[in-house]
Amino acid sequence: MVDDEPSLIEAVSYNLRQQNFDVVTASDADEALRLFHHKRPDLILLDVMLPSGSGFEVCRLVRQSSRVPILMLTARVAEADRVQGLEIGADDYLVKPFGMRELMARVQALLRRSTSEASAAGREAAAVLPFATNSLGLVLDHPRREARLGDALLPLSRKEFDVLALLTAYPGRVFDRQTLLDRVWGQDAYVDDRTVDVHIRWLREKIEPTPGKPQYLLTVRGVGYKFKG
Repeated sequence: MVDDEPSLIEAVSYNLRQQNFDVVTASDADEALRLFHHKRPDLILLDVMLPSGSGFEVCRLVRQSSRVPILMLTARVAEADRVQGLEIGADDYLVKPFGMRELMARVQALLRRSTSEASAAGREAAAVLPFATNSLGLVLDHPRREARLGDALLPLSRKEFDVLALLTAYPGRVFDRQTLLDRVWGQDAYVDDRTVDVHIRWLREKIEPTPGKPQYLLTVRGVGYKFKG
């Protein structure tokens, strides 16, 4: 847990330990990064406003080497801040003040989803072949969780890859937003429909020849999205 409020760290740490979690705490960005590299935690609770740096920057640096679940904790309520957190790789966003039961529920949900994704990745490595769409030249390597467009490796986040993998696995099939949320983020995730829209926009910027006039990741008005292979 990374936060510069001692009373909050004490309260959250106590409740986590009551749930049999081991807790390591940091009060600034530099200490958070040092502990991350040393301890390799299973989940990070990360405040946005920190001494010696921003939680957003910590999240960005962690994402360069790890897919560990990150739950942002912040008093900032603006939608732009939430979108920024998701854009740099945060998995969830909880606004202060929050209830301890809700925090514990989100922690459990992120850990369950992380465990499930790790198991699925292991199954894919044993059984799934890379997927290619000839018309676009897009290749998805499921075991490596990599996507290439021609010779270029696409810089996809974990969720971007999962959304793209699901849509390309069923060319022409329309997925409504709730189905995408359930299949990619999990049925117990605390995210809304806009999360899907944001990830589709990011994917279009990376794979579409003209993102403003998509040819492959198509919107089905009033329903959701589909991939045209």
